[in-house]
Amino acid sequence: MTTGTPSSPGTTASGAARPGGPGLIAGRTVSRVGYGAMQLERVREGRAAAVALVRRAVELGVDHIDTAQFYGDGLSNEVLREALRPEDDVLVVSKVGATPDPGGPRPLRLAQRPEELRASVEDNLKSLGVERVPVVNLRRTDIGPGIRAEGDQVVGLDDQLAVMTAMRDEGKIGAIGLSSVSANVLRRAMPAGIACVQNSYSLIAREDEEILALCAEQGIAWVPYFPLGSAFPGFPKVTDEPAVLAAAQSLGRSPSQVGLAWLLHHSPNVLLIPGTADTGHLEANVAAGAVALDDATLAALDAVPSRSQDVPLG
Repeated sequence: MTTGTPSSPGTTASGAARPGGPGLIAGRTVSRVGYGAMQLERVREGRAAAVALVRRAVELGVDHIDTAQFYGDGLSNEVLREALRPEDDVLVVSKVGATPDPGGPRPLRLAQRPEELRASVEDNLKSLGVERVPVVNLRRTDIGPGIRAEGDQVVGLDDQLAVMTAMRDEGKIGAIGLSSVSANVLRRAMPAGIACVQNSYSLIAREDEEILALCAEQGIAWVPYFPLGSAFPGFPKVTDEPAVLAAAQSLGRSPSQVGLAWLLHHSPNVLLIPGTADTGHLEANVAAGAVALDDATLAALDAVPSRSQDVPLG
């Protein structure tokens, strides 16, 4: 976990070069290519292999890891607790707004009420084994693919921010982020101090350009989820686009690397957290930080049409 001691701009605490170069989140310098821990539960070989995967990420220069208590019902957090050392100086970012629901129709359910947000932060503190989570994202349901809030899960932003800022004042949270929010919600939340925004965003889903530009203007990190297109069946994928395939062939890179590299080139406040359960994929994702795209290639990629992925799942 992070010790709170900033790493140098060019290298991480382990001395590794920063994949994608340096970026900023919550006033902290991190590598622009990080890691999303959601898929750690899919590491088939078990806990030791999951720990080894995280250790490999740190060796490769990753020092920004995204997680949540509801990933694997706490498993991802427990793996991070075992794998990360204070001297790694890794910034761990978690999120609240949902909770595990192993016996339900989906592995998680919404938990948007203030008392649920507080309970989720406490669960994260326990499973991560820390006294403070450096950044916690409030995962709302305003936009993007996913479950929509109903009934008592429809909670006003002000009530949610009140408990988030209270926990920040108490020292349980270092900084507050937002996820799945509109530009209007972000503007309303900004007086509370917002460190990052996580929205569904990729080369083929660019509806949030206004929000991205607002974040860049305000020094807020933009951390896209579904960076290669939605994981839901039937949705388009970045890696199927002819322009992406052509660029990959020309550069001798994979289509996934081209899709990730486009995001890094698109705006300087973009931080990536691609997830994987495979070491080879991890290494390829990190290597995407070194992919250079010339003006002609960027123009061809920019011309790819954007399609809406704002689809509720119930």
